[in-house]
Amino acid sequence: MIAYARDRRRFLLFGRSRRPGPEVHRRRAEVLLDSLLELGPTFIKLGQLLSTRPDVLPPAYIEVLSALQDEVPPAEWESAKAVIEDELGPVDERFDAFETEAISGASLGQVYRAEVDGQPVAVKVRRPNVESIVETDLRVIRWSLPIILYFVDDARSFSLENLADEFARTIREEMDYEREAAMLAEIRSNFAGDDRFVVPDHLESHSGSRVLTMEYVEGTKINDLEELERKGIDRTRLAERLERAYLQMVIDDGVFHADPHPGNLAVTDDGRIVFYDFGMSGRVDEFVQGKIVEFYVAVANQDIDAILDVLIEVGTLSPEADRAVMAEVMEIAIRDARGEDVEQYRVNQIVGQIEDSIYDFPFRLPKNLALVLRVATVVEGVCVTLDQDFDFISVATDFLTERGYREESVRQYLSETAQQVRRSGESLTRIAPKTERALDRLERDDLYVRMGLEDPEDVATQLAKRLVYGMLLSTSLFSTGLLYALEAPEAAAVAGALSVVFLIVLYRSFKEKKGMRVKPQFTRQNLRKRRGGDE
Repeated sequence: MIAYARDRRRFLLFGRSRRPGPEVHRRRAEVLLDSLLELGPTFIKLGQLLSTRPDVLPPAYIEVLSALQDEVPPAEWESAKAVIEDELGPVDERFDAFETEAISGASLGQVYRAEVDGQPVAVKVRRPNVESIVETDLRVIRWSLPIILYFVDDARSFSLENLADEFARTIREEMDYEREAAMLAEIRSNFAGDDRFVVPDHLESHSGSRVLTMEYVEGTKINDLEELERKGIDRTRLAERLERAYLQMVIDDGVFHADPHPGNLAVTDDGRIVFYDFGMSGRVDEFVQGKIVEFYVAVANQDIDAILDVLIEVGTLSPEADRAVMAEVMEIAIRDARGEDVEQYRVNQIVGQIEDSIYDFPFRLPKNLALVLRVATVVEGVCVTLDQDFDFISVATDFLTERGYREESVRQYLSETAQQVRRSGESLTRIAPKTERALDRLERDDLYVRMGLEDPEDVATQLAKRLVYGMLLSTSLFSTGLLYALEAPEAAAVAGALSVVFLIVLYRSFKEKKGMRVKPQFTRQNLRKRRGGDE
């Protein structure tokens, strides 16, 4: 925490701010990564969440923490067996067969193979005593948070408080297997009848809050390209199906599988996509869904102003940000994201460019949108692994067009334009009589004008402070000279000390920096330098 704070201000409590380079950030991030691994399950999850929050950490931290895998050795079988039997009853009675060697282990749970009524199943078991560990760790995080907030700026403070609340809620939800079963069932129903996807069903009779029993569906790991080729599966079509599935979940259904890394995605021999592990799932409200559609449409149309409007409306970009600067960032991002084909560009490159600027500009990520952003980048990465020339935006554009979202956007624009024209006409009819009344009052010398001065940057207050500091400094300097002339050295020393204090305070009032600088740090040249340094 001290190292992170010193990256923002040289001597913690005083001194000028500083901007350490990527090398310093990378060293800090690697130390943080080692610490998170040693601290255990809760902090591994925290590191994974931090890797999706570029509004909290610099890009170098994001890159290092993105490699954090939620894979730890499984707990001993006897302790896991105790959890199963406490939840369901004797293992031998409830299951026809049960393999005691876990097939996967994570920080919060582990998975075993078994059989129920002759059918293979996967049994997910919460780690023994993990609840008390998590609650203890959450108390540590809540205790540490006020210390961290003391050393960061207001924008970062807001993001960190939101992050802490989001993390506590997310990790408790992920430990609740009854919630996971409900999310799984809802997503499964949304894909009912679509034979391109497989969402394993769960066995309610063999599930509880700490144990979840699901169908066991075998498949090839989605990033095992050699095996997919050997089985004759069209990888381009597979990537398109995967993207469309997540677009449907986020935009149409409003409930989505939020952990689409290759370990949770598989492919059957006949080319169907299998989804595993619904512990991390999310919901999107209608407002955010609409804004996601607007964002994709604006990117497809290369409409920079519309992109910025959407970012401001969802609360990601501060309205006080310099639109000219951010428009340049968006323009560069889209231009750099294009491939050899002018119309081809990838969403993860756009998001990557935005993430680089989030730490320098007044950006923050709303809770649900942060999870959606993570899903979009991970899915795009899987798609590009399947097909290096995959065009994420083109598929998204086709999806929006087929579902009528683009036409709806045009209709909404025309409707809003018509309303504006109607309101403008109504205003014109009211202007003439109001103007006549104002001229009559002016002619009778009965017109008064009241003015209010808006000072969002507290310029007047700052000026008043400087005037007061200046007068106090002048008075103390005069008093110092007068007392020294009157041969009162002790009183003169006190007055001199006060003069030094007032001088320092006056000097610091001119050095304070509030708000966003007029000259941005994120320029076209800086962007290219930073990208070159990262490479």
